[in-house]
Amino acid sequence: MFGKLRQTEALRQWRAAAESAGTAALDDLRQKSAQARRLKAHLDRLLFVSESRLALPVIGNQAFPKPHDADWFWRPELWCGPLDTPGLAAVDSKRKLGDEVTLFHDCAISELTLRQLRNTREADLAAFGLRMDVFRFDGSYLSLAIDLPPEAAQGLTRNHLIRVETILEMEKPLEIFARLNIQHGPNTEQLVRELPLDQEDIRVEFDLAYTKMQESRVQKLWLDLIFEGPEMNQVILRDVTFSRRPRAAM
Repeated sequence: MFGKLRQTEALRQWRAAAESAGTAALDDLRQKSAQARRLKAHLDRLLFVSESRLALPVIGNQAFPKPHDADWFWRPELWCGPLDTPGLAAVDSKRKLGDEVTLFHDCAISELTLRQLRNTREADLAAFGLRMDVFRFDGSYLSLAIDLPPEAAQGLTRNHLIRVETILEMEKPLEIFARLNIQHGPNTEQLVRELPLDQEDIRVEFDLAYTKMQESRVQKLWLDLIFEGPEMNQVILRDVTFSRRPRAAM
């Protein structure tokens, strides 16, 4: 309360000084002008830092466009908040970045790096992105596996559609495939879609009606992003989001 009173009094004094500047004695005006310049330097610095920070996507944000009838939606932690370990170099296969993202490859010598980076673009809703740099690549496959949370499996039926959307950048064109894996009992169903990288909205949908999934035995889901011909390339995944909705009744 006292802080607010002091702020109100300071504003009142500066408002009065501004209103009387046209008639104030020159010595008083010179003194007030010097004080105002010192204060302005601090205010300009405050505005510069605060405006740049407030313009960044909010950490922990789970908001993104989704189907109006979605009964589940999710953005993985890597794209929401800062990780304890923000980057990895010479990444071995099966290394995790965070709790949900794992890199798989069969390179004899790894020349791959992963790094979480802060999104700063106006178009970004996700607070963070993932940059993958690939230099020499002597393997036959490279993929990122994203583990979906238990909520994705709860109530899942063959009547559901699962949508994956991403925002990505790359140094040069390559093919990227998304493979949805559904473990039910001892079996795993797999659905594969190629990401439409030539479209503005990069999204794919998996129709579970085309699976032989046993609804009562669904245990977990994960998504593999498979990169074809990744050598000497940099890929930035600015965002990755998931949503689930029931198929419209016919």
